[in-house]
Amino acid sequence: MRFCSLGSGSGGNATVVEASQGITRTRLLIDAGFSQRELTRRLASRGLAPAELDAIFITHEHGDHIGCAAGFAQRHRIPLWASAGTWQALSKAQPDFPSELRHVARAGEAIPLGDLCLQPYGVPHDAKEPLQLRCHDGAQHLGVLTDAGSISPGMHAALSGCHALLLECNHDVQMLQSNSRYPASLKRRILGSHGHLSNAQAAELLRACAHAGLQQVVAAHLSESNNLPELVLAELLDARGTQAFEILVADQAQGMDWLLLRDA
Repeated sequence: MRFCSLGSGSGGNATVVEASQGITRTRLLIDAGFSQRELTRRLASRGLAPAELDAIFITHEHGDHIGCAAGFAQRHRIPLWASAGTWQALSKAQPDFPSELRHVARAGEAIPLGDLCLQPYGVPHDAKEPLQLRCHDGAQHLGVLTDAGSISPGMHAALSGCHALLLECNHDVQMLQSNSRYPASLKRRILGSHGHLSNAQAAELLRACAHAGLQQVVAAHLSESNNLPELVLAELLDARGTQAFEILVADQAQGMDWLLLRDA
């Protein structure tokens, strides 16, 4: 199994997960927070065409995640998965979306998808019914967490035992509180229990989920105004301690190239 980021941040988010069982191959796009043209360009940069995607999973209805999902899925006839709450928000903009491409995801209910199994889980975030994902191919597990305002017991359970994590590290609290030009209302939203994870919160979650089999951690959804890669790395390296997993940062412009999960 391997995965890559096509871009991560408030300007747009998209992640591709690929699994193969030899003669078959399955590719999932998680979020589509760009225009159709830009998403197609970013897919091409990873050697992919839209027709090679088997499904799209949308975590929630915010524009930097849902982006062009409905139009892109309809144009290329790709099944689209989202929670009932996300579909409710999406249906207002896309009332004529084809029913045969529409699939409802529910927290705690596994979704078989070719060589992949998707395991949606709920998170505290200010959207109608946000879901994040754990994906596995029967052996390797990837935990994806791009938007959450606080850490819940369910998140621990969903991300424990993963071989790779794509983990939101949105902001440095001191930068946001002291140096940010954001209005007070936006600061309160980001810092709230349904806003976004800080570097320190991400490090706390990593400490709880780190184990000997964890291979890679990718910091994601960094704020361009209220965070710095070096601050993220300092927090996560401290959380890593003596463990040997790799820590990388996905950015807005380039995302992150393919990472391959090794067999145990």
